[in-house]
Amino acid sequence: MTDLVVRKLLIDLSTPFAVRWNGGDAFRSAFFNALSMSFPLGEQYFMDSVRAGLKTLPPDAQQPFAAEVQGFVGQEATHRRIHSLFNEQLARQGFDNAMEHRIARRLKGHAHLDVRMHVGATAATEHLTAIFADWMLAHPEALAGSEDRLKTLWLWHSAEESEHCSTAFDVYHAIGGNHEWRLRLFRYITLTFFADVTRQTIRNLWHDGALFRWSTWRSAATFLFGQEGIISSNRALWRAYLREDFHPRQQDTTRSQQWLRDNREQFTVVGQPA
Repeated sequence: MTDLVVRKLLIDLSTPFAVRWNGGDAFRSAFFNALSMSFPLGEQYFMDSVRAGLKTLPPDAQQPFAAEVQGFVGQEATHRRIHSLFNEQLARQGFDNAMEHRIARRLKGHAHLDVRMHVGATAATEHLTAIFADWMLAHPEALAGSEDRLKTLWLWHSAEESEHCSTAFDVYHAIGGNHEWRLRLFRYITLTFFADVTRQTIRNLWHDGALFRWSTWRSAATFLFGQEGIISSNRALWRAYLREDFHPRQQDTTRSQQWLRDNREQFTVVGQPA
C-alpha cells in the first residue's frame, strides 16, 4: 500500500492563455488539450469505480486499502477540478469537447457491467497515464516555451499519476479480477483511449486552422514516433502490462518523487494519511 498525499496546486487558471500555449506548437497544444478534455469525466469515473469496488469487500478486507483509496480519490478529485478550469479556458477559445460527450455515452452504455470490469478498466487507463506521466517527467522539453503555470500543471499531474499508479490495480485483484480480463480490458482501453484522443486532437487542430499544415504533422511525427517519442519509446512499458506477474510498482517512480520534492512551493498539502 502507498501513502497518498492530496495537494492543492497553487496556480492561477483564471487568466487566459494562448491558443497555441505549448511553445507556439499547434500539434502539442492540440494534443495536450485533447488529454485535458478527457480528464474531468474520466477522473470521476476512476473515483466512482474504485470506491464501488472497495465497497464490495467485507469490512475487514477493506481496511488495508481504505487510506490509499481515500488518497487516490482526493488526488483524482483535485485533477478533475484543475483540468475543469483549464478546459473552461479552452471553451472560451471556441474548442468543442466532442470527446467528453462520446465518453459519457459509452460509460452510460457500460454502466450495467460488473464492478470488476470498471475497476479493471480504471487500472488499465491508470497504466497508460502512468507511462505518459513518467515520459513527461523525463522529457519536460515537451512543454518548452509554455508558461510556467502550465508547465507546473502538467508536471504536477504527471507526478501524482505516477504516485498512485497501483491503487486501482490492487483493488481490481482484491475483488477477484483475473489476468485474462485484465488483458482484455487493457487492449480495449488502449484502442478506445487513443482513438478518442486522436479524434479530439484532429478537431482541435481544425479549429486552430493548423490541421493541413506541414509543420503540424512534422511536430506530430517527432512527438509521437521520434527516437524519444511518446509512443515509440514506451512500447516496452505498454507490453509489460501483459505479463501475468506484472505489478505497477515494478516501474520506477523516482522522477515523480523528485519532482514533488523539488517543487513543494507549487502546492499545499490538504490531506495526508493519519
